[in-house]
Amino acid sequence: MLASPSAAKKKDNGPVIQMSDDFRTNVQAAQAALRAGDVSTASARISALNPATDFEAYAAAGLRFELAVQRQNIQAERLALTDMFKTGSVPKTDAPRLRYVAGYLSYVVGNYDDAFAQLDYARTLGYDNIDASLLRADIYLRKNKPKEAWPFVQEAMARKRAAGEKIPAAWFDRAISLTYQAGNWADLGALYRERLSLYRTTRDWRSALSNYLPAAALDPQIQLDLYRLQAASGAMASERDYQSYAQLAEKAGYPAETKAIIEAGRSTGKLTSSQNVTSQLLKAATPKATKEMAALPAVTKKAASASSGEPALIAADTYFSLAQYPKAAELYRLALTKGGINDDQANARLGISLARSGDLAGAKTVLANVKGNWSNVAGFWSIWIEEQSQKTAQRAPSVSQTSS
Repeated sequence: MLASPSAAKKKDNGPVIQMSDDFRTNVQAAQAALRAGDVSTASARISALNPATDFEAYAAAGLRFELAVQRQNIQAERLALTDMFKTGSVPKTDAPRLRYVAGYLSYVVGNYDDAFAQLDYARTLGYDNIDASLLRADIYLRKNKPKEAWPFVQEAMARKRAAGEKIPAAWFDRAISLTYQAGNWADLGALYRERLSLYRTTRDWRSALSNYLPAAALDPQIQLDLYRLQAASGAMASERDYQSYAQLAEKAGYPAETKAIIEAGRSTGKLTSSQNVTSQLLKAATPKATKEMAALPAVTKKAASASSGEPALIAADTYFSLAQYPKAAELYRLALTKGGINDDQANARLGISLARSGDLAGAKTVLANVKGNWSNVAGFWSIWIEEQSQKTAQRAPSVSQTSS
């Protein structure tokens, strides 16, 4: 646009280009210096510019903006944009994006009122990209207004989903932080589950479960099943993980599981025999575990003859805690048939028992019908089941391999 002879012309609905030959020569010299990274020469050339027309003022401001970018001077970038906006030569196709950039720069320097004003202006010009929604959210966070930020994060994530695009992990982390601050445990659990459905390393499992468990003030039995999931996913990574799990199992009345957890923690080196808390737990749990296993046949017999499903549920929970999943599944089904129990709890643990027994498809079907607070357990375990299904599919030989 600057290379043509000085004249008054208009191209592609852009600004009227009107520059003197001397001004054009200095502009081209400044541009060459900028391309070469010669900031000193570029600065001198730009300072010497004396714009006489509206387009010359626009061109000079544009060069000052480029110079400020090379110098990484945010304040100067923002001032140069202001000078560009004062002219009537900003191309209509560029104006929406430039207003967004102005909003971003105002955000960076801490002028949040102007940032909002520029974003609003950009929106009236048709700029409605996801990055504008996220920038509004960040401004509210800077202003310590997480509740106001949350709708914009939700909007950005919803638009990503609607476009069929993968939501970046950093967006989930931002949303999780906001829901945590707001004490919105339902959304927190849902976000962690969605994040795990897309990003599922051992580290991701531990981060999700170890942060969600203490936050939501969950029923101890629900917490226990999430600790069991943490162990199943290989995400037990610290002394705190093993100790908290063991203490919860002990309080729930599962001494054999308590003993197994402590022994597993010691075998991995996360727990040692010199740790007083777990040593005392193990000492108390060991004789109780023996009695628990000895009493199981009688408990199971009582469950079969009882009119209510409660004895069967108790027996199933005990077998579940012992990792005897096929027997646990049998008794959960019996308990559901007899009734008089918490169906969601029984179905959640039936689904887990089926999954741990290898019936991934059956487990998924059962867990899909779990409601209420136990839907948190069902949701997290369903992601683990999906992970196991994918691993199974990857291990399975292809048709060509089996036929060769």
